[in-house]
Amino acid sequence: MEQQKTVLLGVTGCIAAYKACEILRLLQKAGVRVRVVMTEAATKFVGPSTFEGLTHERVLSSFFGEGDDPIPHINLAHEADLFLIAPCTANTLAKLAMGVADNLLTSAALACTAPVMVAPAANVNMYCHPATQANIQTLRDRGVKVIEADSGYLACGDEGKGRLAEPQEIVDEVLRQLGVAKGDMQGMKVMITAGPTIEPIDPVRYITNFSSGKTGYSLANAAARRGADVTIVSGPVAVDAPVGVKVVRVQTAQQMFEASEREFPNADIAIFAAAVADMRPADCAPNKLKKRLDAEALKAIKLAENPDIIASLASGKTKQTVVGFAAETQDVIENARIKLEAKNADLIIANQVGNGRAFGTDGNEIWLVGKEGTEHVPFMMKPELANIVLDKILQIRACN
Repeated sequence: MEQQKTVLLGVTGCIAAYKACEILRLLQKAGVRVRVVMTEAATKFVGPSTFEGLTHERVLSSFFGEGDDPIPHINLAHEADLFLIAPCTANTLAKLAMGVADNLLTSAALACTAPVMVAPAANVNMYCHPATQANIQTLRDRGVKVIEADSGYLACGDEGKGRLAEPQEIVDEVLRQLGVAKGDMQGMKVMITAGPTIEPIDPVRYITNFSSGKTGYSLANAAARRGADVTIVSGPVAVDAPVGVKVVRVQTAQQMFEASEREFPNADIAIFAAAVADMRPADCAPNKLKKRLDAEALKAIKLAENPDIIASLASGKTKQTVVGFAAETQDVIENARIKLEAKNADLIIANQVGNGRAFGTDGNEIWLVGKEGTEHVPFMMKPELANIVLDKILQIRACN
């Protein structure tokens, strides 16, 4: 029988400390043993007795007065299969980055040889301050897994990035790091293209489209939560990368093709959700084109065809289940069926665009167009749609 994993949960002093209770319970529900270490400031927000009641184990917050253990930070570090600090204040981030060990929690972190994860929470100005961002990067460079803060309304009344990531998101990543994540996509490798591509005309102008990347990123997040090993090949978007997902950033269609070509052979499922520009300027001007001096060049930009990414890769598929998207303004189902055949795809996700539909929105109405027929999915939020799409993909794989 496999030995139960132990997570050392570090709680630091901010209003989000109460969410550590939910993180603890979710970890326990997944069969993980949790020990808690707190900073003195954290005990002002949530009492140690709360965590002791949940864990049935002593909560430590000081080097002194903690019973008969003379070196608690060393023993805590030795117990841990993973050290999660959530919430982690900007102050503690700075201490960790500098190797400061002036309390029990930071001393345990310095002594810990197990993987360390931090989930920051702070006021938007503190979180976005260059010093904090530099500290986060230092920790990343050192191998610490950072679970980015979310954006939204903060306890201080400000709005912006700094809110602790959702407890379930944090726990999902912990379980992945521990290798005990459960899900119906466990062990599968998924490649997803997302967002638009941009095709430069000159150093300041380019051709692009309205894609926000929300659909591709929702699919990536859902697949990762279901246990898959996910890689996004992403054009320029303003969407935060899902926790635990590898992101390969590109700009042009050619770059997206080359990155996808590298990832495709190892994928079990390849989802081509990006809105790739069909055409690009044949020649990118080396300098900015001036309206007065280069009027003719601006009026008649010669275009060249971009590579057809999905058709090129799907023509050589072996084990891959290939999923494409058809964003249409008319004849949605008919065009999707044509694309299914032409691209050698296993499934096409069709939707109608234009007049405020699909691009940039948080929800969508889609049709699942496959070789066995078409299913309509009414309008719903994209995270919900993502799981419906993944369910359909798994159904197709089970039948092949």
